[in-house]
This record gives sequence, C-alpha cells and structure tokens, in this order.
Amino acid sequence: MKGRAFVVSLISAVILLPGCTPKSPSPQAGSAQDDSLIGAWRAKVQFKSGAFAAVKNLEFMYVLNAGGTMTESSNYDASPPVPPAYGVWRKIRPRQYELKYVFFMTKPPKVFADIAGGGGWSPGGSGVLLERLTLAEDGKSFTSTMTLDIVDETGKPVESNSVAEAHAVRMNF
Repeated sequence: MKGRAFVVSLISAVILLPGCTPKSPSPQAGSAQDDSLIGAWRAKVQFKSGAFAAVKNLEFMYVLNAGGTMTESSNYDASPPVPPAYGVWRKIRPRQYELKYVFFMTKPPKVFADIAGGGGWSPGGSGVLLERLTLAEDGKSFTSTMTLDIVDETGKPVESNSVAEAHAVRMNF
C-alpha cells in the first residue's frame, strides 16, 4: 500500500507542479521589454524646420537594445567631429514607441596652432532628440516624427523644437 500511495503522490506532484511555477512577466506599456523594435535600423531623416532643414541627405543609424537603451549615429557625425548619440526607448502602445537620445557637439579650434598644441575640438553644447515612431505591421520599417532642442556649452538654448520626419528600414542579411 505504501508503494501505491507514493506513486499517486508522485503523479499528483507532476500534474500540479507546472501550475505552481512563477510566470514570466509580460511586457507592459511604457517598458522596452517588447522585442519588436530591438535591432539595427537605417533611416532617411528630413528636418522641416531649424538649422538642419537645409540638409537634404541626412541619414541615421540606430541600434535599439533589449532593456531600453539605444545608440544613434548619422552620416554627419564627422562634420564637425562628434560622438554618437545615446539614449533610451520605450513602448507606449502596440507598434508605437518613444525614443529620447542626446548627442554632444564640438566647436572648431580658433586657429590651427590649437590643434598642433593638443587643443583640438572643444565641447560645443548638446542636442536632445525626442522621437515618436510607428512600427509597420510587418516589423521591417517605421515612420517617425522628432523634435530637436540644442543648447550651447553653458546650457543656454540655441534652438528649440526643430521638427523632422524619418522613414527607417530594419537592417538584416
């Protein structure tokens, strides 16, 4: 009888155990846990207002990471030399996301002798881009609108609410 009771107990445990294990948390609006946007993207960007409106061939490269961080670089990062932009992203609704990223600007040396003396390019302020995007149903592209605010190295506003539109495609093999 003891052997039969043990078998019944064992079978009951096997049947009930899966219901007792914790479930994985599901993605929530406002978090970046949804993996639909994770990956590398290439975008054509056109500013409609502000200092960049005259640029007609601006492109951005984005990398959106699990956990909600991101990196962005443009085909103008070398003119003047600046590092990539870094930021965060989050899902706000199905196929709707927000990105916020910051880039640093530099200003040229006053004279070439500054470069030779080790001075080089000095800090010239920063910019903040806020972007709202809509992911296509197939997950292979997105369209977005963004605003740009620029401050000088002292934090004084230089440009506010420049508006741009972008269209991006997912990079793949």
